[in-house]
Amino acid sequence: MANEWGPLGALVGDWEGEGGLDTSFHHADGKVGGTPYLEKVSFKPFGPVDNGSQHLYGLDYRTAMWRNDEQDPFHTEVGYWLWDGATGEILRAFAVPRGITVLAGGHADGDATSFTLKSAVGDAQYPVGEGQYLTANASSVSYEVTVTLGDGTWSYAETTMLRMKELPDLLPHTDHNTLHKV
Repeated sequence: MANEWGPLGALVGDWEGEGGLDTSFHHADGKVGGTPYLEKVSFKPFGPVDNGSQHLYGLDYRTAMWRNDEQDPFHTEVGYWLWDGATGEILRAFAVPRGITVLAGGHADGDATSFTLKSAVGDAQYPVGEGQYLTANASSVSYEVTVTLGDGTWSYAETTMLRMKELPDLLPHTDHNTLHKV
């Protein structure tokens, strides 16, 4: 992939990972537990997108995750990963159909093999937005993801800090997986 996409160029294509682990609050059990998952992700390149003198190159992406042999995914996302080669800024903008939108950002060199993006409720530059139900019951206070690019693989480790009405302290909801190109 041309270097206009910076480190995001390594993500272009279709990916699968069977070793995902979601650690979150399980309402049925009333406690925190881990859920293994299968994940499929597709990244399609586009660009440039011009904002005045800024030139972004991006990836349109979709991801879905399944527990065990479920027919319907328990989690899906749609969004964009964006690269600004002039500044080294990487953006990830996505929506989850539970009423959450996230714009996470960070910086990396064009040939980076690892980078971290962050977002937080109320952040003027990289915000988390959510509907009223989640704000009252399971508010996403912050989000952070570290992506590591390999040869024919990529992995991520992400933490969403949640303020849940069932718990007295913030809950680190974590997800991690290693995906292989298909």
